[in-house]
Amino acid sequence: MEWTGARYADKPTAEATTWIDSDPEAVWPFVADVRLMPELSDELQRVEWAGDASGPRVGGSFVGYSKHEALGEWSTTSFIVECEEPRVFAWAVADPETPTATWRFTLAPENGGTRLTQWMQLGPARSGLSLAIDRMPDKEQKIVFVRMREFENAMTATVAAIKDRVEAVR
Repeated sequence: MEWTGARYADKPTAEATTWIDSDPEAVWPFVADVRLMPELSDELQRVEWAGDASGPRVGGSFVGYSKHEALGEWSTTSFIVECEEPRVFAWAVADPETPTATWRFTLAPENGGTRLTQWMQLGPARSGLSLAIDRMPDKEQKIVFVRMREFENAMTATVAAIKDRVEAVR
């Protein structure tokens, strides 16, 4: 990924991918269970389904509780915007039409297994990161670069952990 010079308004993206020795149907439960994600993340502490949602479906929502050394603690409501079992699971943070971030897992059959990719995009709506940029506008590019690197590292760890879990139950 290349974020040098990226600004928040550029809606920067990050992604991580791995190959899993199992079919997409076996991988799907590990990406579509949002309550599992805190076990795979240092930042995300807890997730709860919201409203009448109890599982993944377009229009369903969940609340994530996060903690970051530099950003503090916060919660966000996310709305599932794509849910095509066992291929795509995506959610928009805060507002499905104008999210603060969009996250997506894609599962593609490949060489007898699954190519799992996690992708995210910042913006276009303002987020907690926008507040840091407001305080130090001259450091916007560095702030975006550091945060995107954090996301990329976290996603790399997440897809690796999903791979380990899926392959352990084969």
